[in-house]
Amino acid sequence: MCGIVGMVGENLKLEDLISSLQKLEYRGYDSAGIAYLQKDHFDVYKRRGKIDVLKNGLKQKLKDSFLVGIAHTRWATHGEPNDVNAHPHMDCRKEIAVVHNGIIENYRELKEFLEQKGHAFSSETDTEVIAHLIEEEFEGDLLEAVLKAVRKLKGAYAIAVVHRSIPDTIVAARKGSPLVVGAGEGVGILASDVTPLLRFTKDVVFLEDGDVMVLRKDGFEIYNMDGVKQNRRVYHVDWDEKSAEKGGYKHFMYKEIMEDPQALVNALVGRIKNDRPFFEELEHYEEFFKNIDRIRVVSCGTSYYAGLVFKYFVENNTDIDVDVEVSSEFRYKRPHVKEGDVLLAISQSGETADTLESVRLAKKHGAKIVSIVNVVGSTLDRESDVTLFMNAGPEIGVAATKTYVAELAVLYLLGLKIMEINGYWNKETDEILDRLVRMPELLENVLRKDPQIRELSEKYKDFKHFMYIGRGYGYPTALEGALKLKEITYIHATAYQAGELKHGPIALLDPEFPVFAVMPDDSLFFKTKSNVIESKSRNAKVIVLGTEGNKSLEEITSDIIHVPPTHESLYPLMMAPVIQLFAYHIADMKGLDPDKPRNLAKSVTVE
Repeated sequence: MCGIVGMVGENLKLEDLISSLQKLEYRGYDSAGIAYLQKDHFDVYKRRGKIDVLKNGLKQKLKDSFLVGIAHTRWATHGEPNDVNAHPHMDCRKEIAVVHNGIIENYRELKEFLEQKGHAFSSETDTEVIAHLIEEEFEGDLLEAVLKAVRKLKGAYAIAVVHRSIPDTIVAARKGSPLVVGAGEGVGILASDVTPLLRFTKDVVFLEDGDVMVLRKDGFEIYNMDGVKQNRRVYHVDWDEKSAEKGGYKHFMYKEIMEDPQALVNALVGRIKNDRPFFEELEHYEEFFKNIDRIRVVSCGTSYYAGLVFKYFVENNTDIDVDVEVSSEFRYKRPHVKEGDVLLAISQSGETADTLESVRLAKKHGAKIVSIVNVVGSTLDRESDVTLFMNAGPEIGVAATKTYVAELAVLYLLGLKIMEINGYWNKETDEILDRLVRMPELLENVLRKDPQIRELSEKYKDFKHFMYIGRGYGYPTALEGALKLKEITYIHATAYQAGELKHGPIALLDPEFPVFAVMPDDSLFFKTKSNVIESKSRNAKVIVLGTEGNKSLEEITSDIIHVPPTHESLYPLMMAPVIQLFAYHIADMKGLDPDKPRNLAKSVTVE
């Protein structure tokens, strides 16, 4: 969850280091800091709070040049958020500085060992152990010292290390937490993801688990844990730096919701051929899905709800069972996975720790891994047998918006492909594919309802609770709507299958507990309508998300948001911008920052 930046080169100023770090703010953090080496000066500066607090403290120095520097945003795991626990951390002699993302599981044993050796610690963190361990091993060669140190670490880490006597080098290592590196003209740069690198280069290398790297201004060298030099694939990134900026919108989240239609186009482009779904990535792997009777899906959060849509879609159109499980539960179960089973892993970042461990567990039992990922070269991408990319581009806001749309698009196409492979193609699947292709224009129409959605957000922004309900395909939409509301507005929001109301949840309803009903014109509309009428009879206020032209909705409430009609399986896609905008506007009206909700991070790289 933390963010790391390291830079070494010519003509660099501290403001370059800080601005690069700011591109990682979306990852979520509670403190920030830098360590930098000038010709005759080595300094560490760190503060609790946002990067702006750091910048204000460095105001007189931002134009100062430096030779090598590392920077960090911390999301606390060991020790409370404060100046002392913020990164970077140093050794006893104040010669080594370390930044770290991850968790060192054996830090207590290492700390006791180092204290017996005379090392004194100043923080509560696990990270400080790394600095002292490197100090213990250092005999003039920083690479060798880092190699010896990381061999003793257990857990997950991405680290970057500098030494005051070595003004042209950063040594970095990765195990379980992402690091990417690139070299531009006269500058070497590493970071937790590609965004800070784009100003300097678009050709990058993603470090793999067990890699240790030496970064200099003219390039980098990568070694394994035994010190043997490694060759790693260079990836060319098509994003430009401006694509990760707000583009005139107040928040990244708002901008990214408005990019939902384009994200859908990007996910579909090149994947329909001769009026059939087509994945170039699957050309040599279609046998994975031939004659299967079950698919396992592992994912977390929003990706889990996208997986539920996939379950409804495949099961309603085939005889194939789809089991969807939260990754943090799957990884600790006795897996009912056998040789040749298909495990579908969904992760926007490709670095979600629980999903990665679930994949590794399934692979041990012989499963074939198909992943849906947005980040090329991510760990999940590299550890999968085949990867289907979302192609949504960078998403900066912590809450998933356009990546949810892209996930759904890829999942619908994959479902259709599985139907084609297994002989389930018919007139209805023809219709679904046709409607999916025409969906981007319809999403543009949905986004034009933004002023109306904003008005409803104003009306409901002061409620403390919300209940989202839906049936069939509406249920995952209800779950995602409740998640969006709670994660960026901090309103308590819960979601239920509409038919479950009378089994307990309806007891919660009263005039202060409104209901958000997902009820498009589908095969379960009248069932859902009955449940909504039951809610109204408890004097609960009701918002209905329904289909254009359905006049009967006005019998229930005047608070209605309409979306264009489509095939019932595609309503989760059609309704996605509505639930996103409703939550966004409430957060904005409450004066909250939807891009960086409290206690959350974009990429959950620890358990």
